[in-house]
Amino acid sequence: MKNNIKIGILSDSHRKTKLTQDAISYLQTKGIEYIIHAGDLEIKENLDILKNTNLPYVCVFGNNDHSLITYSNEYKINQEPYYFKIKDISFKLMHLPFYLNGDTNIVISGHTHMYEVSYVNNTLFLNPGEICARNKNLTENIFLEITPNEYIIEYNYKKPDEKQWQTKITKYER
Repeated sequence: MKNNIKIGILSDSHRKTKLTQDAISYLQTKGIEYIIHAGDLEIKENLDILKNTNLPYVCVFGNNDHSLITYSNEYKINQEPYYFKIKDISFKLMHLPFYLNGDTNIVISGHTHMYEVSYVNNTLFLNPGEICARNKNLTENIFLEITPNEYIIEYNYKKPDEKQWQTKITKYER
């Protein structure tokens, strides 16, 4: 891998389109090249936000996304666990954290509304927390930068009514 890969990771938007747009707009200022959403988009408007970025994106159905099944082809929503690659990095994406084994380079889940990051046996496990600020008064996302030698995980969070994002960075050698 010659160039760094920059990815925005979100989950659990639920019906919060303004918070979803705010998070994606912020991640775009960081130069993201891809967007990954770990489910519970709930409404077509959140899918439109992903599509309108004109960035490559991937998402999976969450347990609250039954109404979005009719849009699965138009918006590239996948059943979980969904396996894919970005350049030479393999990913497994799911909403429900049921397949948390290290059979890819990166495993991404949602559903718990809790930010989590760990690196176990050469697999990076990520949960970006919640966009919707439902379980706590925070909207959260991850900016992931993959370099030839490390994973740089930038956890971004703020109260929904605040303008400024707070950041916590975690790094792991690849």
